Amino acid sequence: MDGNSGLRREATRVDVSFVMPCLNEVKSLAPCIDACREALDLIAARFGLTGEIVVADNGSTDGSQALAESLGARVVPVAEKGYGAALRGGFSGAYGRYLVMGDADGSYNFREAADMVGALIDGADLCMGSRFKGGIAPGAMPWKNRYIGNPLLTGLLNILFGSKIGDAHCGLRALTRDCFERLRLEGDGMEFASEMVIKAVLKGERIAERPATLSPDLRDRPPHLRPWRDGWRHLRYLFMLSPWWVFTLPAMVMAGAGVVILALAGGAALLAPRKLFFFGDYWVILAGSLVALGHLAAIMGMATHLHQVRSGYRAPAGWVARLAGVINLESMLVFGALAGALGLADLVTVVFAWSARDFVRAVNVLPAVLGVLLLTLGAQSVLGGFLLAILGGNQAGFLAPAATRPRLRAVMTTAEDWRDAA
Repeated sequence: MDGNSGLRREATRVDVSFVMPCLNEVKSLAPCIDACREALDLIAARFGLTGEIVVADNGSTDGSQALAESLGARVVPVAEKGYGAALRGGFSGAYGRYLVMGDADGSYNFREAADMVGALIDGADLCMGSRFKGGIAPGAMPWKNRYIGNPLLTGLLNILFGSKIGDAHCGLRALTRDCFERLRLEGDGMEFASEMVIKAVLKGERIAERPATLSPDLRDRPPHLRPWRDGWRHLRYLFMLSPWWVFTLPAMVMAGAGVVILALAGGAALLAPRKLFFFGDYWVILAGSLVALGHLAAIMGMATHLHQVRSGYRAPAGWVARLAGVINLESMLVFGALAGALGLADLVTVVFAWSARDFVRAVNVLPAVLGVLLLTLGAQSVLGGFLLAILGGNQAGFLAPAATRPRLRAVMTTAEDWRDAA
């Protein structure tokens, strides 16, 4: 955060900032600013709070900036393009300790934000608007958004992250400045709306929800929202922030299935060495691939989790503390070396057996698959161990809580330091 912005914010002592992203909204901006002013009057009467109106301009060319300033709003220019970029810039430039966001197209009733500010005063960190509780006027939302896109994405978000949000994409919402700074939001586009909710859930922020109504917008042009493009951006973002569903769960399923098939094939081979019954060669090869892919996916899931924890928007999972004393760089290197040695020994045995048969094709491919699998697991463990150590802050005990890690020695910078050390 810019230190000068913090000083200006302290000097102005504004309580509530209404922030509207704006890109060529000259047709609808005036009614929105009037509604914000009425909302601020209502907030002042109910809670005794002062406020301001901020227009986060994203490069308008229709005179929106001049109109906003003439109506008493403060314009914050945001050069980085995108809905999320405009809101991040507007929040950063706002002076209030309570931040209210809403579109500048006239579709939201800003007066309803008074209840959201009240929720923040009562202890919530983020208050979401719910259009499904407040009401959607005819023609205000396309049918595919209302009955397919929004319910699907909101439901998926609730499943992936355990949230209980009724409308994850409502554009009218309020949050405290402290919450905004803790979330460290980064999204530039429409996925910013999902990012805010997901990171608030991951960080354990207190989330409230209040009704919000949606009306047809006042624009005389198509909206900036592109349903299919922006829906895909939301969807992929949900999975980007959910390593359990993208990596860990598939890893467990793949590795588990592969181990079961290999175990059954091994048992069958012991009973009848010259055939594998139902589990033929192709099944054994598939099983080896599944175990290797599952192991790799597990490492990727752990790496993603560590990255998100160090990025500050996810608390360490319970399994991290339980495995901190078992999984570290050294243990992964030892496992990798042992697996690689066993795999190499197995393959050497396979080659000798092949030579003893005068290089006749093997009937059972299980030994060769196991050897290659062990070599693969060993290499992945060694490489994955170093990757996790790097992502864990260049620490061998990458799963250990930061507070328990040894402090780095102070860097010796002067000639006297080096001389004394010598």
